[in-house]
Amino acid sequence: MESKKSLPSFLIKVLLVCTIPYVFVKVEAASNSKVFELTDRFIDVRHEGQWLVMFYAPWCGYCKRTEPIFALVAQALHATNIRVGRLDCTKYPAAAKEFKVRSYPTIIFVKGNMEYTYTGDRSKDELVDYALRMSGPPVQLVTRTESVDMLKSSHTIFFMFVGQQEGVVWDTFYVAAENYQEHGFFYATTADVAAQHFDFDHLPAVIVYKEEQHHFYPHAHKAHEMDADLVNETIHQFVNVERFVAFPKITRFNINQLLKTKKYLVVAVVEEDKLNQIATHELEFRDMVENVIRKHRDRYHDKFQFGWIGDPSIAHSIIMDEMPTPHIIVINSTTQEHYLPDDDPMQMTPQALHIFLESIHNESATALGGDTYFVRLNRALFEGKKALFEMWRGNPVLTSVIFGLPLGFLSLILYSIFCGDCLVTEEEEEEDHEKKE
Repeated sequence: MESKKSLPSFLIKVLLVCTIPYVFVKVEAASNSKVFELTDRFIDVRHEGQWLVMFYAPWCGYCKRTEPIFALVAQALHATNIRVGRLDCTKYPAAAKEFKVRSYPTIIFVKGNMEYTYTGDRSKDELVDYALRMSGPPVQLVTRTESVDMLKSSHTIFFMFVGQQEGVVWDTFYVAAENYQEHGFFYATTADVAAQHFDFDHLPAVIVYKEEQHHFYPHAHKAHEMDADLVNETIHQFVNVERFVAFPKITRFNINQLLKTKKYLVVAVVEEDKLNQIATHELEFRDMVENVIRKHRDRYHDKFQFGWIGDPSIAHSIIMDEMPTPHIIVINSTTQEHYLPDDDPMQMTPQALHIFLESIHNESATALGGDTYFVRLNRALFEGKKALFEMWRGNPVLTSVIFGLPLGFLSLILYSIFCGDCLVTEEEEEEDHEKKE
């Protein structure tokens, strides 16, 4: 029986001290950040514990901008069982290949045998929330009423199942939590605990709490009469469309998730400066659009998802043209078509916005763009020109070298092909002329 006892604690500490230096070394540049510089030994130990890892390249500008944010994430997760590390893919290409890293930086959460690639915004809060969500089970149990108060104060959005954990609604809720764990928090509690925070008439109930309000999955009370496939479809649809706040900031990282709602995406386009400040007149325009959805949620929520963009280049990519700010654009997430108002956005009133959205809903507005082959080709050309311009603006010398050398070699090759015969012919004519003389 003695052989089955665990190792003494002092021996475990000795083994850890002897092993850890070969697996990772703490980054000295980020003091107190608890970010670890991983080696290719990480491939062998990745299944031990939970890891949030950034795969990077030293020359990558995006990686350099993400490093200080990642250090703050490590500080925030210091008291948890999640370890934060980074791995230089130029030093350890085998690890990059093992984790299928195709771009830099790539952030992956490793939990046991599972690996999840992070696709959200590279901000401290988003990364910390993501790591905390992924570290636990898909659905976490809430047993005290005080815990619900804590959830309300710490989470902008969360989903909660109320009732006994059995039946088709519970089973489907759990599956939806597994599918959307990367994007939201999911909890389950009893009716006694939930009754002190939410008003509900039937059990089981599925609730989304967001922005100090709660809304119910509308079919829970009659789910026992519905086909199981229909329950599965409607609960997943409920989670998919309710996982966003009423007026989120839209970025290159979350726009694809917003388009998965299959709603019209109403976007207020403004421009933030380097300090994330917005000009007063643009801020007033953005607030006007936000007030429309907040005051008329019942009118628009089923068909429209509102939001705002602080980087106009995202809107430029959508319409394939420059767009002055402030402006508004509505995107059909199903057909990829977009709509622009006839009115000057600076003169737009809430009533004019209502009329514009109604014309889109009744399909009388003119649709632009789409997802045809011709549109995709034009978009690729537009993105190519934009990327080339950004390269030139950022480093004109490097851009000249990158494109100038190949063009120079191509010119020489073409010259030798097409002009070489001309030179030979002229020499032959001169020789013939000399012979005749």
